[in-house]
Amino acid sequence: MLHGRALRYLDEVARHGSIRKAARVLNVSPSAVSRFVLEAEADLGTPIFERLPRGLRLTTAGDMLLGHIRDTLRAHEVIRAQVRGLRGMARGEVTVATMATLATGRLADVVGEYREAHPQIDFRVTVGHRPAVIEAVVSGTCELALAYNLPQDPRLQRVAEFQHRLGAVMAHDHPLTIKSRVRVSDCLTYPLVLADPTISLREVVENLAPAHAVIRPVVETNSMEMMKRLVRRSPHVTFLNRVDVDQELRDGDLAFLPLEGAAGRQNLSLAHRARGALSPAASRFVDLVRQRFAATPQNEHEMD
Repeated sequence: MLHGRALRYLDEVARHGSIRKAARVLNVSPSAVSRFVLEAEADLGTPIFERLPRGLRLTTAGDMLLGHIRDTLRAHEVIRAQVRGLRGMARGEVTVATMATLATGRLADVVGEYREAHPQIDFRVTVGHRPAVIEAVVSGTCELALAYNLPQDPRLQRVAEFQHRLGAVMAHDHPLTIKSRVRVSDCLTYPLVLADPTISLREVVENLAPAHAVIRPVVETNSMEMMKRLVRRSPHVTFLNRVDVDQELRDGDLAFLPLEGAAGRQNLSLAHRARGALSPAASRFVDLVRQRFAATPQNEHEMD
């Protein structure tokens, strides 16, 4: 039978793919971690890790066991947090998987605000593409997912959804700023700075372009910060969600022109794993995300 310490040891070995690395994180000897792995395999009657030249990899049985381990650890942490809360000593950790465009935008502000109100709560925010965000929550690595255009997935429970306006972003002296809103086709004659194809935003922009149009970016990157930095120099143009340029618009550094039509919107979802309950700390964070991401400027909700 697996006990609490064994669960933690096996979880860390799975995360790092190495007994030695797991031992360093756990601050124990590698032999202690190895002993728990061997005992778990003997108990199950089958290997849970493949021994490879460069480390360990979960077997099919090990992958099944890891799901149980993370469910158990998460449930235990929820109970501990609830008990600490009853004693007025609530502590905990909130783990979030999200996209790069969100991590450096409003999400950072919301995390900062939450930490000011609850300094005893730690955060771990993981950035990845949409499939990686989904996998992080489904596997139990992260408790919450915040991402654009999440597919329907029975393994995920959506707890909040928001419609965000997509637009062209540029310098204030750009010729297009005489318009109140634009089409993607209006921007194609200017040098484009675009998200690379690994980011879902690129596909959205391409789908909004005319069917015959050829989109040739002069700069292609997976860094939103680089995109925003480059378009401060006219006549460059990029495409971002309104929420991604909150700070720049407040500071007067950039201009944002909404894209015409209802298609120029993206659906932002906050979700968690369908199985199991959220920790108290994560539940409070969900409430704050609902408030702050719903509090969008009026022009995001204008009807076309």
